[in-house]
Amino acid sequence: MSRAPLSPCIAVLVGAALVASACSRPLLPGDPVRGLTREERTRFERGRAVFDSVFTAANGLGPLFNAPSCGECHEAPVPGGSGDEVEEHATASGADGACDPLVEFGGFVFQQHATPALTAALGIDREPLPAQATTVGHRTTPVLFGRGLLDAVPDSVILAYADPDDRNHDGISGRANRFFDGRLGRFGRKALVPTLREFNDGAFVIEMGVTNPAVPTEETVGGRPLPAGVDPAPDPELTEEAAELADTFVRLLAPPTPLKASRAARRGRGLFSRIGCSACHMPTLVTGEAPIAALRHKKVAAYTDLLLHDLGPTLGDICLGLATPTEFRTEPLLGLRSAQSFLHDGRAATPEAAIELHGGEATAARDRFTALSAYDRAALIAFLRTL
Repeated sequence: MSRAPLSPCIAVLVGAALVASACSRPLLPGDPVRGLTREERTRFERGRAVFDSVFTAANGLGPLFNAPSCGECHEAPVPGGSGDEVEEHATASGADGACDPLVEFGGFVFQQHATPALTAALGIDREPLPAQATTVGHRTTPVLFGRGLLDAVPDSVILAYADPDDRNHDGISGRANRFFDGRLGRFGRKALVPTLREFNDGAFVIEMGVTNPAVPTEETVGGRPLPAGVDPAPDPELTEEAAELADTFVRLLAPPTPLKASRAARRGRGLFSRIGCSACHMPTLVTGEAPIAALRHKKVAAYTDLLLHDLGPTLGDICLGLATPTEFRTEPLLGLRSAQSFLHDGRAATPEAAIELHGGEATAARDRFTALSAYDRAALIAFLRTL
């Protein structure tokens, strides 16, 4: 017999028989998706504990790292949210246009901290940027809400929105990025990584230096072999069970329910589509099949097409995969109301400033935004602040 789904919004008074259902309440940042079984909800909570675990050198941290825990960066307003850290990424563009992610030199993410043992051995306190790097970019911490649903959107849905040659002549020519093995990418600011599990497993090593069965070793520092004794924990440093639990937590984080829209925000929702923002920030995607029933065939208020778009030279930085320096994946806007900075590198302090920095394919929509009356610009921003 299958178990009935367990609502994420049940409040139980400890020691009492009273159970108060609150299933009608909005989903808040950090809540799981609705419709989980009891076992899935238990694994979500166990995964939260892994996500918040603080690593040390003794149990796997480093020797190079950006943070000692997932929750250190994904912290606001709750675990799984955004953070104020800014990472350093670098790649090299060849004369033939090929993009080198500098993997043999430790790239394309260059860690900003080193354990005391590595500092003592090599005299460095961070991973050095190689001379081969031609471009350096910076990345803020994105929210993780709703990423399991985005993972469940079929490739065919994403590719149906691609128009690399702008055949409809609307000035929007989104295209897919591809992982190094040719699979469709969707995660990361350049849409390089195909699946959420790969993104999460990679983050343990890239961000914390914590190996796991999918990425079981760390072998170099800037292309040089690790000195003996600087990484004392045996590999892999995270068990498969712990990696699966962390993935479950991220996968089941729900998109927060949009806030109740004011009259101005309702007007702003219409303006968002009217001036062309929704051509890339598509309001809704639909998931397909998924191992977890609560993720199957769901409409997601994602505000992204998961495709690459050219945003112009002002925002450009690194290449990655097929993505040129000026191409970025359309950023999902769900959870935007919690953000403290905007754009991939955090350079914009407000949503309005972020819109005004859009170029390339977004130039026409940006210009229509700046041409709006002050009232209408404020209305559109009010709408964004409900997401």
